[in-house]
Amino acid sequence: MATILPTPPKVGMVSLGCPKALVDSERILTKLRADGYGLSPDYAGADIVLVNTCGFLDSAKEESLEAIGEAIAENGRVIVTGCLGKEAEMIRARFPKVLAISGAHQYESVVGAVHEYAPMPKNAFLNLVPDSGLKLTPRHYSYLKISEGCNHRCSFCIIPSIRGDLVSRRPDAILREAEKLVAAGTKELLVISQDTSAYGVDIRHQSREWHGREVRAHMTDLARELGSLGTPENQVWVRLHYVYPYPHVDQVIPLMAEGLITPYLDIPFQHAAPSVLKAMKRPANELKVLERVHKWREICPDIAIRSTFVVGFPGETESDFQYLMDWLDEAQLDRVGAFRFEPVQGAPANDLPNPVPEEVKEERYARLMERTAAISAAKLQAKIGRTLDVIIDAVDEEGGATGRSKADAPEIDGEVFLRDTSGLAQGDIVRVLIEDADAHDLFGVVTE
Repeated sequence: MATILPTPPKVGMVSLGCPKALVDSERILTKLRADGYGLSPDYAGADIVLVNTCGFLDSAKEESLEAIGEAIAENGRVIVTGCLGKEAEMIRARFPKVLAISGAHQYESVVGAVHEYAPMPKNAFLNLVPDSGLKLTPRHYSYLKISEGCNHRCSFCIIPSIRGDLVSRRPDAILREAEKLVAAGTKELLVISQDTSAYGVDIRHQSREWHGREVRAHMTDLARELGSLGTPENQVWVRLHYVYPYPHVDQVIPLMAEGLITPYLDIPFQHAAPSVLKAMKRPANELKVLERVHKWREICPDIAIRSTFVVGFPGETESDFQYLMDWLDEAQLDRVGAFRFEPVQGAPANDLPNPVPEEVKEERYARLMERTAAISAAKLQAKIGRTLDVIIDAVDEEGGATGRSKADAPEIDGEVFLRDTSGLAQGDIVRVLIEDADAHDLFGVVTE
């Protein structure tokens, strides 16, 4: 007689916030799937719903609270985790029906709560997880988290109080995970952390054996090894995010020029005016950084540099803002995002004098975005007529496709729109002749 297995409970997941939180969600789901749980794409089919929250800004907190409320209304059985979990009392006061609350990257607590409130049938025994784990991103790209926490104490940020000080993963563990992801079909590895440049500082850049050789816990060594995972027949892009411009960052630029890693740096400059950087408790070496950016472009002309900036920080004068605008004209960054300063509960910046009025923040934000859009448009216009490598993110039924060049990270940068495509599949890396451009995106056709 055939054994009939009981239906395991199903878990739904709402994942908010940054890619680091997305990796946390993937790890939680991977563990639950390994324990035999099923996954539900909607509230109706879930026996329990996990909400992985963000708590970095007040607006992000409100979005998280709205998501918790929606999950309770639609399902009723909700477990909360993530950055906002640190404010458990506030969450319980607003949503007393929440089953359990845990903080950021507290995987064991989340999984334990699921086992408590949606226990598995006793005879469930199948392991249903591939070696690469479960992913919430498309198959062809993966976020690779190399550390947790941060040693910086920026006055506008509460991340260290939420996620703690820097804790680096072993290099061999990171490379083992990356190798499994590539074997499972990943074509692009997006290296993430709170401070990628500081990787390994906490463990004194300790070396570990990897495939018969010693590899230091250091950003440069790790980047070189990750870049070696690909082959000419199976390209693997390695994209570095959240890279503080420490001196040793100069060492990764030659790796980009050699084609070993993707010529792309995501650097959180935040501002340029020395007085604002000082108030932010950020390094105020903007002139030296400009010299280095010019040098990087001499070594690797195709390097794309993206950054984000805060406008309207307390005490920011019109002179400070104009300094930033002039700096951007000189830096000619490829991709720029901006935020209006927003007080975050617990951040020292909230107590700084001379807050900038909201209407001034809006006006400065609009001016900055207009200026950086013009810089982006000019840079993209210069790519018309060139042939670029493009990774395919989506193929539509009308014969078109959408992809990204090496200068574009998923969901935050621009896209490349292709016409007259046939036979392409998600994850393909193809050569594309660029025919047109606007302020943010490119348009082209696949070459033979």
